[in-house]
This record gives sequence, C-alpha cells and structure tokens, in this order.
Amino acid sequence: MSSPEIASLSWGQMKVKGCSTTYKDCKVWPGGSRTWDWRETGTNVTGKSCKSIKGLRGVLQRKQEKMSLYEFKTGGGEKNSWVVWRGVQPADLEEVVKKGVKTLVIGRGMSEALQVPPSTVDYLKKNGIDVLVLQTEKAVEEYNALAARGVKVGGVFHSTC
Repeated sequence: MSSPEIASLSWGQMKVKGCSTTYKDCKVWPGGSRTWDWRETGTNVTGKSCKSIKGLRGVLQRKQEKMSLYEFKTGGGEKNSWVVWRGVQPADLEEVVKKGVKTLVIGRGMSEALQVPPSTVDYLKKNGIDVLVLQTEKAVEEYNALAARGVKVGGVFHSTC
C-alpha cells in the first residue's frame, strides 16, 4: 500500500486524497488516515487569548510541567498567546509506527507551537524510523514528496498554531 497524498492544507483544515473527511489535525500512513485526537494520549495545546503576557508568564513559572509560551498575531492582527504542554508523545505516534513506516514526518503547526520532545525523536530512532520535524506546511510538502517517491512514510500533522 502507498501513503496517501495530502491534497490540501489551510489553517485548521487538511484533506487527504481519497478521503471525504476534513481534518483539523491528522495521522496518515500507508493505506489510511484518521483524525489525530490529542485527548487520547494527553498531548495538550491549551490556547488562551491573553491581555497580560506578563501574568501568563508568571503562571508558567509556577507550574512544574514542561510548558512553553508562544505569542503570535492572528490574521485580524489581534495578539494571542498559547501555552503548550508536553508536546508530541510516543503514544501519539504508536499507531502510525505499527503500520510499518520507514519515515515519519511531524508537522508542528503553522507557527510551530507544538513541541516535539527529544524522548519522542529517540523513540522513533530506536524503532529504526527516520524522523522529520518541520513547520506543518513544509512537513506536508516533504511528506507528499516522499509518498510520491514510494517511500513508506507516515505523518502526524497539526494544522493550526
């Protein structure tokens, strides 16, 4: 089976060739695709519009979990902040790994807010899988190029922040 082409990508929407579903975040592998539901594994991105970046940084400093603060402007020019916990975990990738992929592409989001901890990359390498971690638009381009060459490639893609 070949890896399906990602037919389109825009903020918050992805389409996989041959699939009628429009995904926000998705997993793809040779012969299939499905929604990537972060709640299944505890990978969280909690978004919050915040007037006081200073106050949000104070919250981050008091938390024990590994978190990062990202600031960006939306298309409308308003400032937003996102607090990102944990990042992509091995559990997010297990389903795709079990499909026998040789390369796995991870799309970190349009603004690269989604983190990929070293332990996740190590998990893939220990399983003999090449890994590419990229901004989502670049990740989709690379994934599609690999799929077109017949590489047994899988991916997980975040289509917003």
